[in-house]
Amino acid sequence: MQRKYPNLCKPITIGNVTFRNRMFGSPMGGTDITADCTIGPKSTAFYELRAKGGAASVTVSEVVVHPETEASHMYHLDLGTVDSLASFTYTADAIRRHGAIASVELSHSGQYAGTYLTDKNKKQGLAQWGPSPGVRPDGREVKELSQELIDDIVAAYGRCAGLAKRAGYEMIMVHGGHGWLINQFFSPYFNRRTDKYGGSLENRVRFAQEVLDSVREAVGSGFPIEFRMSGSELFEGGYDLTEGIEIAKLIESRVDLLHVSAGTYQTGFGITHPSMFLPHGSNVYLAAEIKKHVSVPVATVGGLNDPAQMEEIIASGQADVVEMARALLADPELPKKVMSNRDEDIIKCLRCFTCMAERAETSTRRCTVNPLIGREMDGTEIYPSPNPRKVLVAGGGPGGLYAALTAAKRGHKVILCEKSDEIGGILRGEQAIPFKYEMYELGVTLGKLAKDAGVEIRLNTPVTKEYAEKENVDALIIAVGSAPLVPPIPGLNGDNVVIVNNYYLEKDKVSDSVVVLGGGLAGCEAAIHFAQEGKTVHLVEMRAELAPDANIRHRPIMLKEIEKNNIQVHLGFKGLCVTKEGVVCADSNGEEHLVPGTSVICALGQRARRNVVDELMDCAPYVSQIGDCVKASTITTAIYQGYHAALDI
Repeated sequence: MQRKYPNLCKPITIGNVTFRNRMFGSPMGGTDITADCTIGPKSTAFYELRAKGGAASVTVSEVVVHPETEASHMYHLDLGTVDSLASFTYTADAIRRHGAIASVELSHSGQYAGTYLTDKNKKQGLAQWGPSPGVRPDGREVKELSQELIDDIVAAYGRCAGLAKRAGYEMIMVHGGHGWLINQFFSPYFNRRTDKYGGSLENRVRFAQEVLDSVREAVGSGFPIEFRMSGSELFEGGYDLTEGIEIAKLIESRVDLLHVSAGTYQTGFGITHPSMFLPHGSNVYLAAEIKKHVSVPVATVGGLNDPAQMEEIIASGQADVVEMARALLADPELPKKVMSNRDEDIIKCLRCFTCMAERAETSTRRCTVNPLIGREMDGTEIYPSPNPRKVLVAGGGPGGLYAALTAAKRGHKVILCEKSDEIGGILRGEQAIPFKYEMYELGVTLGKLAKDAGVEIRLNTPVTKEYAEKENVDALIIAVGSAPLVPPIPGLNGDNVVIVNNYYLEKDKVSDSVVVLGGGLAGCEAAIHFAQEGKTVHLVEMRAELAPDANIRHRPIMLKEIEKNNIQVHLGFKGLCVTKEGVVCADSNGEEHLVPGTSVICALGQRARRNVVDELMDCAPYVSQIGDCVKASTITTAIYQGYHAALDI
């Protein structure tokens, strides 16, 4: 067959190992790290899903090589811990049996030890070690590593690498980026040593060279070693791309693949893992420049999810390999779909950070668009129902679409009714905001997949009690969503007011001076969009903080965007009335203020359509209610509930 993306699909040999394509699964932390820091069965299933989906390699992350000086709750690999070696072996088997190469990331966080502890208070009792002594921004003391400890850590990298090879891993990744210990040695900001590890760049690279020599001695020649580095630290005082190139040149003889990422702990989460506010592939330029100066293959990473863009990266010689993490959570079958020319079926990552927020909150994983993630052991296959039924889904938003798709895959006869002329529900409104466009695309893709699976979609068809009873279905899934909350504020129904959900239909009504009424997630993101367009924006919120409904990873990045775009924020302001000049608000003392703006965006939240739900509850033998019509919530909740409602029929 003729491959639509021939460069992306082309095998590559690294060391003595051949990888089936150029799409690698970059490191992702597991979901059930045991008390002894072994790989739990849920994590094995978590990694296996990406192997089944066609990735060329899957990297297990992170193995702490020296727990004595790095007490984060991450994986340990040793012979002394019962089940440690076995858990790694079972995971390597699970990856390899699907044709992917099992890799493992060896790591040490240095002065950021304890980062992955769920109980952050435990960090108080840890000793943080780094190249040089100092005090972290949070007040914790950093101790300088002695030569004896450096030697011990270097040897530990080799021991772990040898055990990983013994367990069946066919590639080792050494983590030298993102502000972790090896990066700390590279960085003039962190490394102020005066011995052989400090001062000149050659000295600052010495620790990495010793680590790589230790790993090479353990695994032997021809065994692929991948080195992950930040092409630039991207903050004042850190090393820049010019030095990043020199670092790459000084280590290339010791590695088989240079994995070029970006940034460091200092720069913030949204650069190393590009947020929705950055272009896709925003860090590719670092890999592309480093590739010009080295002879080993180079991999790039960061917010990549579009096959056309990834094909161009490889075809143009910017990199030899593309690596993905979040994109393979959203759609583990992305590589398989690329290989079989089914790229239109890819469910794209939204870069919403639900996956990483969930890990920080509950030590599990979850994905907004993929209900399997973190729950792979519950079953990843959809089996046909032994008793196919007639199913009616009321509502064509993300939850309803996912329910219809899942029910159709089970062999049921499925009708989906959508009261408007387009599927997608609340996601339709996102098409007008460029950095949220993939949310709109999600509705389009789910609609295509549902039709392909045999779902009959009826547009302009509201589901009433009479309609449902006339269809005489065996199962009814109610997914009628929510309606915008529009309180009886005088003037809020005026011509200068646009409901945030309807902005995509009324873009021309919005002037260059905007008041966004409501500082929740939707209001904040709308305000950022208007500011990016060059408009003057005021953001009004009745509560004492913005966007408490945003997840803990996305929220700080979004707040920085609000600050960067000079959005004027008014907290503790309650809207009293809307005029042609703006919104009259009362502050916390009851004093009135006019917040100026000739256009007003109403983003005051959503209210569940309970009246519709109540009408339909007795219209079929099996009735399930999902998503926003239960309680105004998230895409994550709607899709998860829709998937399981269909499985329960």
